[in-house]
Amino acid sequence: MLSTFSRKRRHLLALLGNLMLGAALWTGAVQGWPPAHSDESDHELARQALQAGKVLPLRTVLDQVERQFQGQVVKVEFEHDDGRFIYEMRLLQANGQMAKLKVDAVDGRVLSVRRKGHD
Repeated sequence: MLSTFSRKRRHLLALLGNLMLGAALWTGAVQGWPPAHSDESDHELARQALQAGKVLPLRTVLDQVERQFQGQVVKVEFEHDDGRFIYEMRLLQANGQMAKLKVDAVDGRVLSVRRKGHD
């Protein structure tokens, strides 16, 4: 069972992550910037793959990853590498550590985890 302090800290970290993500998206929208590391074809590829049932919905994968790694996803990229659909995610964990995950978009399996300062 989490202590009251741990719950408050976790809530604060989640709120901070959401605020940072929201500020970045808002700033980009105001400046007319395209989404980071993506273009229209990436968006269209993700939409088509989801509609065809080839990948899991992002919300499903986010819920699974945030629960498993005790944190808040702050960045997501969708890629098609070597015939494989991948969600690349940056996750701010409850302990303050940042993790980069590669997740198979087809089945939600975590393929790799890298933490800042660790290889």
